[in-house]
Amino acid sequence: MKVNQYLQGQPCWVELASLDITVCKPFYRALFGWDIVDLPVPQGSYSMFNLEGDDLGAMYQMPDEMIKAGDLSQWLLYFAVDNLDNTLVDVRGAGGTIILGPHDVGESGRMAAILDPEGAKFALWQAKDHIGAQRAAEAGTLCWVELACRQTEAAKSFYSKVLGWGSQASNMENMEYTEWQVGTQDIGGMMKMTSEWGDMPAHWMSYFTVDDCNAKAKQVVELGGAICVPPTDIANVGRFSVVNDPNGAVFSIIELRMGT
Repeated sequence: MKVNQYLQGQPCWVELASLDITVCKPFYRALFGWDIVDLPVPQGSYSMFNLEGDDLGAMYQMPDEMIKAGDLSQWLLYFAVDNLDNTLVDVRGAGGTIILGPHDVGESGRMAAILDPEGAKFALWQAKDHIGAQRAAEAGTLCWVELACRQTEAAKSFYSKVLGWGSQASNMENMEYTEWQVGTQDIGGMMKMTSEWGDMPAHWMSYFTVDDCNAKAKQVVELGGAICVPPTDIANVGRFSVVNDPNGAVFSIIELRMGT
């Protein structure tokens, strides 16, 4: 499905910071069928993921200073905003921290990277010439975003103030789960981290649609990645797995089976 507009608060882009882009390019090309187009930028290159010419996300080689600082390969989620500068006022007022930007990305748009009050990292995007991902609701596209944190009530307050999200409790067996809403659309979720998570920090997770979760999880391993959570059914939703790419970046795949 083609996408030509994002509303305030909707997930609109994903970006992978990679320890070794030469290893990850063939991995994602084979796993999702993405075309990868390198764009020259002053610091090297920025590689766009796309399907039939429609942009879905991007990746870049982490600079040496990030690697020396101990940063790991990781996906970053972007959320659309109507006015970045106004939203950053709300970020500060709600207890968030601006760690990058705000700055213009050529004529494409304007961005900033944020830590929420518990330390989960995300980015904001005010579109100009580039709205973000240009496809959704098909295999290989972002379909769900999920916050794992310990202070769920504080998170509800923060994201409501910053992005205008609504929230509602979801009927998940053996866990506290919240669904995030933009208007009447469910755009993501939040799970409460328990003691079983150890000292893992709060974080956002990206979910990509696949046609067959079992087959894709097997392919992840064959391509040099690893399985963190094996394929598991979610009642009335589908089957998912949490995986690592060859550089250790974590993401999820999900085979949607709504109503089954």
